[in-house]
Amino acid sequence: MNAEIIRERIDAAMKKAGRNDKVYFTAVSKTRTVDEMKEAEKISWVDFFGENRVQEGEAKRKVYGDSRISWRLIGHLQANKARKAIETFDTIDSVDSIELSERLNRIAGELGRIVPVLIEVNTSGEASKSGVEPENFNALLENVAGHENLRLDGLMTVGPITDDEREIRSSFAELRGLLEDARTRTGLELPILSMGMSGDFELAILEGSTMIRVGTLLFGPRDYSKH
Repeated sequence: MNAEIIRERIDAAMKKAGRNDKVYFTAVSKTRTVDEMKEAEKISWVDFFGENRVQEGEAKRKVYGDSRISWRLIGHLQANKARKAIETFDTIDSVDSIELSERLNRIAGELGRIVPVLIEVNTSGEASKSGVEPENFNALLENVAGHENLRLDGLMTVGPITDDEREIRSSFAELRGLLEDARTRTGLELPILSMGMSGDFELAILEGSTMIRVGTLLFGPRDYSKH
């Protein structure tokens, strides 16, 4: 694992940004084995596991055993899998519609849980990306923030697929602006600004990210043929 190199790059980006706060680290564990994940757990500054698919996360969690690390669903969630997602994950990071918000709130109430969530926003404008469109964000924000069984912790986005650093930073800056406005609108702390992956986490840190999601750079290239 490339833990030392990643830590050096995070620290350098934080220094460049003039920041001394904490950036949470989500190890993106999709397609990774439980043994690989347990090796990642040994890294003291790995805070979370991030899974993209409910079914894969459920299967791993059944055999993983005790862990100091919380599990986050970071992939798109279909509303019909909401119950299984709540049963499997500690946090749902990809709330992108009022329909999903309503269902998560109802099921969380039935299960007697308060579920931490992030709203995912599509700030890249790419049709292939999940997330609520920025123009529809305020309506979803009001909906999620108004639910008694959901705890809104912040926002998440996936940066655009491009080598243009200005375009990437613009996408991240837009999410930061939405978060700042959301804090004013709701009065909530909203501590999590989840943006930045293996290829762009340093740019995300420069734009204020408080949580990065790194998989390939940590574990190495994925072998999708096994899944």
